[in-house]
Amino acid sequence: MARAWIYDRTKDKSYTASVKKAKAAKRTPPGRWMVRYYDPAGRIKSGGTFQKKPDAEKRQTEIENSLHEGSYRNPHDGKVTVGEMAEKWLSARTDIKRSTWWKYRALLDGHVLPRWGALPLTAVYSEDIAVWVALLQKPRHEGGANLGASQTRGAVTVLSMVLGWCVPRRIPFNPAKGMPLPKSSEAEHVYLDHVQVEALANAAASLRTSYDQVSASAHNNRVLVLLLAYTGLRWNEAAALRVGRVDLDRKRIRVVTTFAEVEGELIEQPPKTGKFRTVPVPTSLVPELRPFVQGRGADGLVFTTRRGTPLRLRNWRNREFGKAVKAAGLHEMGLTPHKLRHTAASLAIAAGADVKVVQAMLGHATATMTLDRYGHLFPDRLDEVADAMDIARLRALTA
Repeated sequence: MARAWIYDRTKDKSYTASVKKAKAAKRTPPGRWMVRYYDPAGRIKSGGTFQKKPDAEKRQTEIENSLHEGSYRNPHDGKVTVGEMAEKWLSARTDIKRSTWWKYRALLDGHVLPRWGALPLTAVYSEDIAVWVALLQKPRHEGGANLGASQTRGAVTVLSMVLGWCVPRRIPFNPAKGMPLPKSSEAEHVYLDHVQVEALANAAASLRTSYDQVSASAHNNRVLVLLLAYTGLRWNEAAALRVGRVDLDRKRIRVVTTFAEVEGELIEQPPKTGKFRTVPVPTSLVPELRPFVQGRGADGLVFTTRRGTPLRLRNWRNREFGKAVKAAGLHEMGLTPHKLRHTAASLAIAAGADVKVVQAMLGHATATMTLDRYGHLFPDRLDEVADAMDIARLRALTA
């Protein structure tokens, strides 16, 4: 039995009547040749109507080939909106952490769905996505969203994941795949030297409220700033650090969990990459850390508020860190708690650490990621390589 065939519509009285009506109104009559076929489920479908039989035969061949090769797609499947498929995709993501799920939710609601949600899948084109990427980064007075490189990459990545989920059943390929994305500029990185780190730590330790009271986290602040700047811990990793994971004898910290805030609730979850890691503690920080772990239970948090509650990034950044940055005279550098990781990387590289050591310390998934972000900080060894090649060449020629 043929999977696709051509039907002559002149056999239908309704078609004949439609042709007469169109000619009387001096309009183009409807197509005479209809392509029909059985889809993989055995249902009869229409492949369109055509004025000329060769066009219908071409369409028949295309459908037969797609059915034979297994690449057939029901045209109606591609008419589903991006918004509908995004909701299905997100509801199916039971494989990710809660904080990641809510991050995807925010990116969809804030940037992806307002632009693409109402469009059918087949109406999303690569060139339009490229224009959208540029618009996300434009300032608001130019009609853009004023997003940084990281947020832009996040929004485009979520769109790409949704569209990729629809391949090959609903669309033949992902139009967002391979889209050029912005990289963080060196201007977004902040590198403090040792003197600046010390000034920031001291300023954070001496903070007082507007009522001249010691701030809620002043007892933590100095050690917390030093730890972030010299170990490369993410802030939420430091906030979730337990006493039992600090080994001052070996000068090591084991990073096992991190805090994430979901709908106002603090939850503990695995680190960003999902992998545990061990980071070194500089010897000079050991006596500073000792009072925070000595004689305390292994399950206790190393850093808490005066009331013993966990630290929250937003509160600490606004009430403690921002004021310390200003007091230390560093307020024009755009410094944030997370950017102390850049300082940790730069100080480690300046001390002679190679890329694999920096990768392990920061918890990057690959050394390539470390080089992409900090490759410009590694010393230029081109002359060293050239000299070594000269020596080898001379030895070979002399021999």
